[in-house]
Amino acid sequence: MRNGVSRPGRAVPSNLTFLAVVATLALSAALAAQATQAPPAPRKAPADTAAALPSARAIVDKFIEATGGRMAILSHKSTRVSGTMSIAGSGMSGAIEVLNAKPNLSLVRVTIPGIGEILDGFDGTTGWMLSPVTGPMVYQGKELADRKFDADYYGDLHDPSRYSSMRTVEKMTFEGRPCYKVSLMRVGGGEDIEFYDVATGLKAGSIMSRTTPMGEVSSTTVLKDYRKFGDLLLPTVMSQSSMGAKQDVTVTAVEYDKLPPSAFEAPAQIRALIK
Repeated sequence: MRNGVSRPGRAVPSNLTFLAVVATLALSAALAAQATQAPPAPRKAPADTAAALPSARAIVDKFIEATGGRMAILSHKSTRVSGTMSIAGSGMSGAIEVLNAKPNLSLVRVTIPGIGEILDGFDGTTGWMLSPVTGPMVYQGKELADRKFDADYYGDLHDPSRYSSMRTVEKMTFEGRPCYKVSLMRVGGGEDIEFYDVATGLKAGSIMSRTTPMGEVSSTTVLKDYRKFGDLLLPTVMSQSSMGAKQDVTVTAVEYDKLPPSAFEAPAQIRALIK
């Protein structure tokens, strides 16, 4: 859900938080009247010297181990995540399903009573969205590049080839928890900020900007309530603030390695646009 709603171990790709938001871009018409409000700035914990801070790679590797380990993540080839979502203050809520498969296939389906079904997908080549609000759309340029980056099934491993730099910025308080703030400069441009709980090593949230049909949009995501699904520990509560709106996603089920390639095929309305 990304304008209102965003796509954590590769079962809920760091992307449920982020992909979920993408899908709700389709709700932009309903959210446009809301005033833009910046998320509260995280408070700094007692300062640490740069020399005392762990490296970004060490922080990410601790997160990977805390969620089940690199081999457990790599053992899976697809994931289906099911849950519910709601948009604060709008009275809108519904079901969400997030599908991902290696190497970079993704599909987000949001169904909201009274509005209908919203789809946002990437099939390895084409990125697209279909909703009752916008109709069929095919992403181009920077929007498409962002979709491709976020669709990486093993993105939570933070492969060095995806980033021009990774560094630990500081130790600070994020959502009431001491966290390390990590800056990730993406190859091709753009910076992602991720927060990792000092005590547990788990990802506490992120701040990201992505190109959308409404321009460059920044979103702050908070991850909570990690639970075990199969061999991976995943966040089950995700809240995202973007463009003055707040969306909440609750994960109820996770299924691995049962998705056929056909699950990511674009619907007829999209195929008609790319012929």
